[in-house]
Amino acid sequence: GSIPGALFAKRLIEKMPGLSRVYYNNSGSEANEKAFKMVRQIAHKRYGGKKHKILFRERDYHGTTIACLSAGGQPERNAQYGPFTPGFVQVPHCLAYRAHEQGLENAANYGELAANAIEEVILREGPDTIGALCLEPVTAGGGVITPPEGYWPRVQEICRKYDILLHIDEVVCGLGRTGTWFGYQNYGIEPDMVTMAKGVASGYAAIACLVTTEKVFEMFKDDSTDPLNYFRDISTFGGCTAGPAAALENIRIIEDEGLLDNTLAMGARLMTRLEELKDKHKVVGDVRGKGLFCGAELVVDRATKEPVAEKLAQQVVAECGAQGVLIGVTNRSLPGRNNTLCLSPALIATADHIDEIAAAMDVALTRVFG
Repeated sequence: GSIPGALFAKRLIEKMPGLSRVYYNNSGSEANEKAFKMVRQIAHKRYGGKKHKILFRERDYHGTTIACLSAGGQPERNAQYGPFTPGFVQVPHCLAYRAHEQGLENAANYGELAANAIEEVILREGPDTIGALCLEPVTAGGGVITPPEGYWPRVQEICRKYDILLHIDEVVCGLGRTGTWFGYQNYGIEPDMVTMAKGVASGYAAIACLVTTEKVFEMFKDDSTDPLNYFRDISTFGGCTAGPAAALENIRIIEDEGLLDNTLAMGARLMTRLEELKDKHKVVGDVRGKGLFCGAELVVDRATKEPVAEKLAQQVVAECGAQGVLIGVTNRSLPGRNNTLCLSPALIATADHIDEIAAAMDVALTRVFG
């Protein structure tokens, strides 16, 4: 332990009502791996090992270890790394723009139906075999997918109905990216486990965290006479002083400079600019986002929603780069679906920065698609 480690843990859980325990890790992949191990140990301690399966969502990404890839919904990131860890089961995505590919086009309650698809998987596998559901609050590398209305309340209801732990992966969305401290806080979710990494120290030091409720913590301390009755895990650099020290300064800056409010304001401005690009360029089929985390999906035809070729989407990124503006794109993730431009400006972005990004995209789209 260290003083910065203790201080940051205290500051962190102040931002996360309902959660109370912080476990430090080296990276986002390791944080998710720890959560999976907790689920497995709980299964052995309480359910005879049976309630061990972990559900993950198509298009979501949770890390680069073999176990995390086993929970990865992006086939191109998983390619050539199998065989994978057993006990991980995929559920369908919740991208309303591609509801037609799920046979759910024009559904007024798509969000609820997308969540119901999770329940169908649970019933197929057997609720007594499912230990946890692992989801990103906003799907990141799988296409910047903001959850449709009605989705998260129904997901929460399903987890409680079948006694399934809800694990939220905040490695991308955590610490302000969506305009709240954590992405899940936009949707009234009460998770059992939350993982985070990238934004915890804004990349200035290596730090990741797994945060749990007191209920989860108590599951590991019910028999003090059992030498195996605790979470038997180690993390080489987890909690090393530099990480929490940088994280404390990071959280101070976000507060002192009002960056959550700035993220909301600039995120709204960015979405307005993206809507304007959509009105001007027919190749922009859909724009979506939350806070300063937005995406624009490029299609050959708006009626069929056929994705543009991946190399053309990448060419847009290159044309923006030639103007001094760095944007991203889904890549090496989804076969035939790497067609979404990804935008995550710094939380200190100004109105001029947002307008500069949009202007560069306008020029790039014109150069590539006319």
